[in-house]
Amino acid sequence: MLMTAMFGSVILLVCVLGGHALDLLRAAVTSANPPPAPTVHCWCASYPNTTLCSWPEPSHAPLTHYIATYSERHGEPITEQCHLIPPSSSSSSSSEQVWLCQMPNLKLLTSYIINVTAVSSAGSSSYLASFMLEDIVKPDPPVDVQVSPCNTRNLLVEWSPPSTWSHLNIFPLKYQIMYQWENKGTPQSVNLGPFESTKVELKGLTPGRSYLFQVCAKELLGLGKCSHWSSPVNVTIPQTKS
Repeated sequence: MLMTAMFGSVILLVCVLGGHALDLLRAAVTSANPPPAPTVHCWCASYPNTTLCSWPEPSHAPLTHYIATYSERHGEPITEQCHLIPPSSSSSSSSEQVWLCQMPNLKLLTSYIINVTAVSSAGSSSYLASFMLEDIVKPDPPVDVQVSPCNTRNLLVEWSPPSTWSHLNIFPLKYQIMYQWENKGTPQSVNLGPFESTKVELKGLTPGRSYLFQVCAKELLGLGKCSHWSSPVNVTIPQTKS
């Protein structure tokens, strides 16, 4: 009976994972513990078109295969496969291998369930969570931030919306500006906004002082979170002649 159950498990593994099953079975002798449950982070970088989830691959985990699916929480009981993008093509840093999965054309105002399962020869572990697009909206950062002088104490900060935000005319963005400086060795910062335009004049700055400027973007109605801050731009205001 035990041998029959084991044989049945092997057949099921091969049917679901295909060629990956052989690699997992070969690794059985090196690992007795199932892989850890993935630590999954999901966000919508272009509402409502582009929704991504990511998770790091543990550096010392046994050979692992991932199965990612999603479905409507209260709708038809239809499970969709999430399009997996392996670390070799998705990771920008060799120090951390990151998996991505892409879910296209999700519905507005709809609750979804995401299920990411890590499978190895020693077993499986799953991450399961629900989300709505409106809660995980997070644009990419603004680009082309430029800072130019208006006069001896004023600066004009300009930027462009992230190119990945597809429907700017339907779902506009608002922006926040953060600028930082040091005063006698103590870090100082000011956060201004929101602004609906893509340029702002900052007044009353101090000649001779260096400032660091960054901009973040958020959906106009306040859905989700602000983007990461843009790449910093450092500007020193010239000293005034006495």
